[in-house]
Amino acid sequence: MGLVEAFLNRVSFKTISAFIIGSLIVWHIISRIDEHRRIKKLGNYGPSAQSYVPFGLDHLYRTIRATIRHENLEFWRNAFFKPVNSWTCEGRILNMRVIFTADPANLKAILATQFSDYGKGKPFHDEWKDFLGDSIFTTDGAQWHASRQLIRPQFTRDRVSDLDSFESHMQTLFRAIANGGPLESESQDVEMHRVNGRVLDVSDLFFRYTLDVATEFLLGCDIKSLTTPVQPFAEAFNQVQHIQNIIARTAKARPLYPKFAFWRHLRVVHEFINFYIERALRMSPEELALKSKEDHSYTFLHALAGFTRDRTVLRDQIMSILIAGRDTTACTLSWALYELGRHPEVVVKLRAELLETLGPTRTPTYDDLKNMTYLKAILNETLRLYPAVPFNVRLALKDTTLPTGGGPDGKEPLPVLKDTPIAYSTLVMQRRADLYPPVSDTFADPDVFSPDRWAHWHPKPHEYIPFNAGPRICIGQQFALTEMGYVLCRMFQRYEKVVSYMNEIDNGKPMLKADIVLSPGQGVRVAFWEAKEQ
Repeated sequence: MGLVEAFLNRVSFKTISAFIIGSLIVWHIISRIDEHRRIKKLGNYGPSAQSYVPFGLDHLYRTIRATIRHENLEFWRNAFFKPVNSWTCEGRILNMRVIFTADPANLKAILATQFSDYGKGKPFHDEWKDFLGDSIFTTDGAQWHASRQLIRPQFTRDRVSDLDSFESHMQTLFRAIANGGPLESESQDVEMHRVNGRVLDVSDLFFRYTLDVATEFLLGCDIKSLTTPVQPFAEAFNQVQHIQNIIARTAKARPLYPKFAFWRHLRVVHEFINFYIERALRMSPEELALKSKEDHSYTFLHALAGFTRDRTVLRDQIMSILIAGRDTTACTLSWALYELGRHPEVVVKLRAELLETLGPTRTPTYDDLKNMTYLKAILNETLRLYPAVPFNVRLALKDTTLPTGGGPDGKEPLPVLKDTPIAYSTLVMQRRADLYPPVSDTFADPDVFSPDRWAHWHPKPHEYIPFNAGPRICIGQQFALTEMGYVLCRMFQRYEKVVSYMNEIDNGKPMLKADIVLSPGQGVRVAFWEAKEQ
């Protein structure tokens, strides 16, 4: 101890500070030299996004600003890809090498052919664990596989093709549309004829509808948000996602972001879900096994509780599927109505198919929905322009490469070291004009909503991946497509016309709000007209 005191008495604070700073500089230089050596061993660097501030702080600032302003599409195009004339580039943010790509060859490698080389990684898990825990969306390897195996049985064809729950909520949705917004109560009287020409934000109602469907499917009891104007759980769930999305873009600066509001809203979400978990766990394994033989009272939560009694595991998986089951479906339906309101000729063709297949009142079956080609084309075209998850990220789990993006022109394989994040965008990729045939009488401009293109064109593999691809392809894809198809089918059996009132708000340029999912940032204001009785 005396030696330490003597040493401290002989050296000044400035000396200690200089030593620490010098050590950090030496460590930084050695790390960069080692990184450079490993990269060159695998190939050549790719085109680099220019940064004009140390540690790429300008990139970090502009990324967060673009997210807050809902300008991510333009930012990725103009800041990353356009300056380097390549759809893959790299940059450094807070001394971390980051790769950005919208190249289908690279997405194919990340998601499928080199699946074992890339995963969510520990940093992603740490970043999202407060929100989604150890769920299917945040884990890799055996833990991810176990989650997928746990969830997969709930999305079999028998369960997906059970459409009864959709119809009861559709009738409430029709009443809310006629009311011009959510109902004050389940018993509220609504003059249904007032729907004609009444302008409303249908996007808000879609989010309420899908939340009611999702909570009934998952928990066995919907929260009735269509008949509850202010729903604390829904509001808290939205706020948690919004804050989490900003945090996800702060990279290593994440610990500096204040999370007081995040924790406050997350507590509301947890309290709501925990209530249903406790109710399910009051049932014994034997009671759950018997319940599985019943019809409509058997829920997703009951199925999970039959395999595990761990409350945290149950909550994590419920949270993940709630995002997937509610938000992605509501967003796609919102974008579909955004475009249908601007394209009356598409509505005419859709109604012709619906009336020929079902008539004006018969509810569709699962096979009906699978066989209506124009209905499917509308959904495909909506998901092409507005993929539900527009931006995503993977982490290299070992030193590896990507097929393209290296070298001065970005045409060579790109070296990727272990723990390097690769950010990719289906939104940017699926709007790349160079991936489509030339514009002609039979093929509209790729930026234009045109379901007719799907009659004689099909995208190449991995150039259209709205549900992801490879082993992590969306497990609820068929459920989502079935629900979306059912909603559009029932709506346009009932309504013969929908008119958009968005042009006066956005001048024909929709605000692409990219939190976790891609939603219309200014709502979808439209008016409906009921079909005249024949």
